[in-house]
Amino acid sequence: MFDIKEIRDNPQAFDAALAKRGVEPKSDALISLDEKRRAIISETQEAQTARNKASKKIGKAKASGDEELAAQVIAEVGALKAKVQEGEEAARQIDAELHEFMSWIPNLPLDDVPVGADEEANEVVRTHGQARELNFEAKEHFDIGEGLGLMDFEAAAKMSGARFVVLKSALARLERAIASFMLDVHTSDFGYTEVSPPLLVRDDAMFGTGQLPKFRDDQFNAGPDHWLVPTAEVPLTNLVRESILSEEELPLRFTAYTPCFRLEAGSAGRDTRGMIRMHQFPKVELVSVTRPEDSLEEHERMTSAAEEILKRLDLHYRVMVLSTGDMGFSAQRTYDLEVWLPGQNAFREISSCSVCGSFQARRMNARYRPEGEKNTRFVHTLNGSGVAVGRAMVAILETYQQADGSVTVPDVLKPYMGGLDSIQVMSK
Repeated sequence: MFDIKEIRDNPQAFDAALAKRGVEPKSDALISLDEKRRAIISETQEAQTARNKASKKIGKAKASGDEELAAQVIAEVGALKAKVQEGEEAARQIDAELHEFMSWIPNLPLDDVPVGADEEANEVVRTHGQARELNFEAKEHFDIGEGLGLMDFEAAAKMSGARFVVLKSALARLERAIASFMLDVHTSDFGYTEVSPPLLVRDDAMFGTGQLPKFRDDQFNAGPDHWLVPTAEVPLTNLVRESILSEEELPLRFTAYTPCFRLEAGSAGRDTRGMIRMHQFPKVELVSVTRPEDSLEEHERMTSAAEEILKRLDLHYRVMVLSTGDMGFSAQRTYDLEVWLPGQNAFREISSCSVCGSFQARRMNARYRPEGEKNTRFVHTLNGSGVAVGRAMVAILETYQQADGSVTVPDVLKPYMGGLDSIQVMSK
């Protein structure tokens, strides 16, 4: 959401920023609605003032015995009361219209974000490591998992349909190991507070982080006012909704390991095999809440925390800054971490880290009071994958695969795997 006063003060800048995202100008329509709202409020206030003055005349007219005048004043007060009520209702309707209009407009990109229509305009920021050399033809993760006898898409499809998977034995444990390793790193080394949040959230929570109303068709509805979380970003960020924090409480840093649920309505035909694009997938999420002046530095910090996971897993990856046409609805700037998958012979996204400025905070009414000041300010919010657990498994399976079909366990995960060195083909 946006501050209408800032739009009024500099409409050209607002429209120019939207243009970078391929969005048509909105300032004229927004300002027109706001002017109409302000005019109604002004007329209503004038009517209320006139009503207050007229109300005082009633007693004087009755005290003087002038019943005719008293009746006239009472009628005048009644008409003014009706006008006030009509004005208040009209103002509420325009407020709702303005709110609805703004709720569909994406966040404005920072000046350093590359301008472009899609992922073709994304830019490489840095690359870490090198692709592991294999002396045999690399398999994709689903062939590896099915070859091990530990990854079953057919069984999942029978009970749930497409884009689900059943993991067994060592792969089920590997999924848990990856998540536990990530949580330990983020809580111990980077100071994130671990949270176990609800997996069902209400409309207001989804609106607060920007999933509603625009992306309703991508979400799993779970009743008249509940949704399955598409990411733990939703409950973690909403921990500060409708709050006024003290400056000394900031920054707040939260992490959670949860299943996530997405309809993937716009991805028909994409990644139909394997674990890259699932309806249900596990993820370790990172969320930060900061002062405005700290959010850009926090964005770099959060991204480095996600990178550290990939470094310790010894995975080849690169960091991309997304273009204005590829980054998410709520983001001001997004870094994507893309991990190298030998089986696909390509980089694939494994984490997105975004700074959102005050965009989500305004939708949630999340504020803080600077030390020594009376007025409050909106906090800034950030979110990132720290990282996607399923995609980390995909990268491990493809990177650490062996010619005999087995998979070597990365050193940092061995303590979480009971010391297991290698995942072998499951015996029949």
